[in-house]
Amino acid sequence: MTKDFASLQTKIGYDFKDDKIRSLAFVHSSADMGESYERLEFLGDAVLELTVSELLYKQHPEFSEGQLTKTRAALVNEAALAKVARVLDLSRYIELGRGEKLSGGAQKPSILSDVVEALIGAVYIDGGFESAKQLVVSLLKSSVEKVLSGGGFADYKTRLQEHYHKKGTTDIVYEVYDEQGPPHDKTFFVKLRVDGYELSVGSGRSKKSAEQEAAKQALETL
Repeated sequence: MTKDFASLQTKIGYDFKDDKIRSLAFVHSSADMGESYERLEFLGDAVLELTVSELLYKQHPEFSEGQLTKTRAALVNEAALAKVARVLDLSRYIELGRGEKLSGGAQKPSILSDVVEALIGAVYIDGGFESAKQLVVSLLKSSVEKVLSGGGFADYKTRLQEHYHKKGTTDIVYEVYDEQGPPHDKTFFVKLRVDGYELSVGSGRSKKSAEQEAAKQALETL
């Protein structure tokens, strides 16, 4: 089935000049097509963080550094980006290997969030920083409004950090102690240590989600 990229470009308000870079943003490593979206994801992640940081800094001069960090974390996380991917119906464009397809990879939050970052990275390469920045602002507009109105996504790592910083504790370490599964379908296992003591463990399809799960478990025991 031919993928209707014209429809996607209308949704995001950007027309790619390079069809190859556009398509690459949706190639998962399991597809074994020579290249994958991982390098674009790396770029997109950087553009996303900088754009959201600048947006919050300029629009909310009353925010402290801690408030800026917490709000950004509520906007730039796996759950928030996966929601954006679902709104755009990005799953229909993702190229996956057979095993990943059978395991429902196109609906996994970790893959959906990665694809959003890769799409941002592709726009950055194709049209420059300003185009990528405009895309980020467009994609996250409703999320920004929701978070600032008090309906943001739970960010357990930030909440845990704030809890311990109030007590003067800053030695908070997340350590990946195990990885299971093939490269395209890994599960990460993370230990959370505070002041050298193991407090909890967590697992997830990405390191970030595993860390969030470990922080959540720790908060529930505090």
